[in-house]
Amino acid sequence: MTKKVPLGDDRRAAIADAAIHLVATRGLRGLTHRAVDEEAGLPPGSTSYYLRTRSALLTACVNRMLERDLARGSMEVPAAANPEDLLVAMVVNLVRDRPDDLIARYELSLEASRQPELRDAIVQGGRVLREGLADLLAALGVPNADTAAWPVAAMMDGLLYDRVAGAGTTLATDAWERAVRTTLAALLAGLRHA
Repeated sequence: MTKKVPLGDDRRAAIADAAIHLVATRGLRGLTHRAVDEEAGLPPGSTSYYLRTRSALLTACVNRMLERDLARGSMEVPAAANPEDLLVAMVVNLVRDRPDDLIARYELSLEASRQPELRDAIVQGGRVLREGLADLLAALGVPNADTAAWPVAAMMDGLLYDRVAGAGTTLATDAWERAVRTTLAALLAGLRHA
């Protein structure tokens, strides 16, 4: 059976998905247009047709990860939601379901310190996610949610980073999840009383 080759927007998504996977598994040195074509199962030259430059390819990775973040509805607040449960689920689910995205994001964030165009995409994506987090925190009764969203996001990002690339990789899953819950509960309690 022949594999169906994606076209149009589906092809762009397939290219970005393959590029994210390559960055996560091979690092930025392993990311080439040819490697993306091979990883995505596309004809040679497909990636360079859609994304001519390396910078465009890196930016497509950032934009695709943001698209996935927003598509998951991760910032929606269910009725009678427990704030700790929501924030813990956001962190735990990202580590469990999208570790490639996390690793690629950290690789790309470092690269962005040398590439203004990539930096702009990362900053804009972070701004969108923090605005969504502010809305979530406001709906959960956190005062000054706009101001609180930035440190909450930074704390969550630190927990994510530690789990995929730091000492947190050595913890058993249940111990790590308990630590995430304890940390986020303490952070939210402090914000409610600030």
